[in-house]
Amino acid sequence: MDRGLEVMFGGVYQGKRVLLTGHTGFKGSWLTFWLQKLGADVCGYALPAATEPSHWMLLNLDVRSELADIRDVQSLEKVFREFRPEMVFHLAAQPLVRASYRDPVETYSTNVMGTLNVLEACRKTESVRAVINVTSDKCYENREWKRGYREDDAMGGFDPYSSSKGCSELLTASYRNSFFNNEKFETTHQTLLASCRAGNVIGGGDWAEDRLIPDIMRAVAAVRPVDIRNPNATRPWQHVLEPLGGYLLVGQRLLEGKPEFATGWNFGPAEEAELSVRDVVENIKRHWDRIDYRLAQVADAPYEAHLLKLDCAKARERLNWHPVWNSAATFEKTVGWYRAFYETGEILTQKDLCAYELGLKK
Repeated sequence: MDRGLEVMFGGVYQGKRVLLTGHTGFKGSWLTFWLQKLGADVCGYALPAATEPSHWMLLNLDVRSELADIRDVQSLEKVFREFRPEMVFHLAAQPLVRASYRDPVETYSTNVMGTLNVLEACRKTESVRAVINVTSDKCYENREWKRGYREDDAMGGFDPYSSSKGCSELLTASYRNSFFNNEKFETTHQTLLASCRAGNVIGGGDWAEDRLIPDIMRAVAAVRPVDIRNPNATRPWQHVLEPLGGYLLVGQRLLEGKPEFATGWNFGPAEEAELSVRDVVENIKRHWDRIDYRLAQVADAPYEAHLLKLDCAKARERLNWHPVWNSAATFEKTVGWYRAFYETGEILTQKDLCAYELGLKK
C-alpha cells in the first residue's frame, strides 16, 4: 500500500472489502487501480470492457472480476452474498449522451433499474457500511446558467442519458430517506449512502465512442484528422483522478460512520478549466504534433448542452477537497499517457497516480 495515500484517506481502505460496479470502464478501472494501491480487497462487477484496447485489460489487475449485468438481479445478489462487501462504489452505467438517443430503453433500464438493483443488494447485505452512487453533472435540470449547479438544485435532464442520471439521484435520495436514513443511523441501520457528481473527465486509457479525447486519439492512431463537432460548447475539464479522489474522501467519511457526509457531492475543476471544445483541441495539439483535426458541421445532430458547470464549494469547505492539477497539467498528463502507449507501448497509470499523490502532499 502507498503510505502517502494511506495518510490522505486515514488508512480506512486497508483490508476493506470494496465492491465496485463498472470496474471495466474508464473511471472504474482507474478507481480499481487506486483502491488496490490503498490496500483494499476489491471485487469488480461489470460487463466486459466495451472497447479494444481498454484500460482495464491493459492494467491486468489481480482482483476478483465478475463479468455480469447489473440488471441481472440473481447474479448481482449472489456476488454480494459471497463477497460480503463493506463499501460499495456504484459506477456501472450507460454513460453516453448520443447512445441514449439511439437506445433510450437500455439507458433507463441500466441507469435507473440497474441502480435500484444495486441499492437493493446493499439493503439486503448486512456487511455493507457505506455506499456511493456515482452519477453525473448532467443530472441537474440544465438551464444554461453561467453559475455552477449546487447540490440542492433541481434534478432534471433534457436527453435520455441526463434524465436517467437525474432519476438515479432521485432514487438515491429516496433510499437514503426510506432505508438508510441519516437520523436513524446506528439505531435502525448501519449503512450510509451518498451520491457523487462530476463533470467531463479525461485521462489515459479512455477509448469510449463519442468522446472528444478518445476520438482524437483513435484518429492519431489511424493517421487521419478527427472531425470536431460542437466546437463552441463549453465544458469543465478535469483529470479522472480529481473526482476519484473526491469519491474516496466521501467514502472515508462514510466508513468512519459520519452521517453528515451521506448526501450529494459535486466534484469539478477550477474555473480556468472551463474551456470550449476548440480550446481543448488546440491545447492538446501542443503536446503531440501528430494530432490533426477539422471542424465539422453535423446535420441533424441530437441536442447537447452548450454550458454546464458545477459549484464545488461544499466539497472544498467540508471535505477540504481541491483540484491538484490545472488544465495545462491535465492535458499534458492525458496526452502523455496516450503518446507513451502508442509510441512505446508503455502504460503510465502508475506514474500518473504517483505524480498526483505528490501533488496531494503539497
